[in-house]
Amino acid sequence: MSQSATLSAPLSVLLIEDERAVREGLATLIDSAPDFRCGASFRSVEDTLAGLGSMQPAVILTDLRLPGMSGIDGIRLLHEKFPDVPILALTVYDTDGQVFDALCAGASGYLLKNTPPDRLIDSLREVIKGGAPMSPEVARRVVRLFRRFKPPVRADYNLTPQENELLKLLVDGHHKKTAAHEMGISINTVSFHLKNIYGKLQVHSKSEAVVKALREHLI
Repeated sequence: MSQSATLSAPLSVLLIEDERAVREGLATLIDSAPDFRCGASFRSVEDTLAGLGSMQPAVILTDLRLPGMSGIDGIRLLHEKFPDVPILALTVYDTDGQVFDALCAGASGYLLKNTPPDRLIDSLREVIKGGAPMSPEVARRVVRLFRRFKPPVRADYNLTPQENELLKLLVDGHHKKTAAHEMGISINTVSFHLKNIYGKLQVHSKSEAVVKALREHLI
């Protein structure tokens, strides 16, 4: 077997960006990284859903201001379609509403388009490992957003010790696979606990659970 055959195949990135020059530039940047390839690129959420076929991306990189359906609605749909695939928002907009809505919709990270190329590739690597990369300006906004919330009386959602442990891991940036490894349980068991957590907290996604845990000081 040749040395090249023993190397891991590049991870496939699904790219959604409406401006052709930016889209092609990002695709070229992604393909220049040894561990990634741009598996498919589209100009809108509608084109993405129509043209994905059987593609199974390892990570999704999407703009928010798109023709037709918004990128935030697209994040919500893609998060439902690929619940274990991290989604990175890449946009020029850093308003509180945009940031909050994107994270609640299921984005795992939020980058501005002035992010240096090397940092963007590093962010793809980070989010694949379960991290939550954010541009410094966005991170500051997130901190300010949570500081505005007055600590409420802590609600009792009757989470079990394992559910509490899993919720803490989610807040720390873990996804199903890494949480399963940390807890020493199977991914199916993690999925079972997640379903119970979502039901008890009355949320529909990991991001919503994390936001509620932070806002209500559940951990």
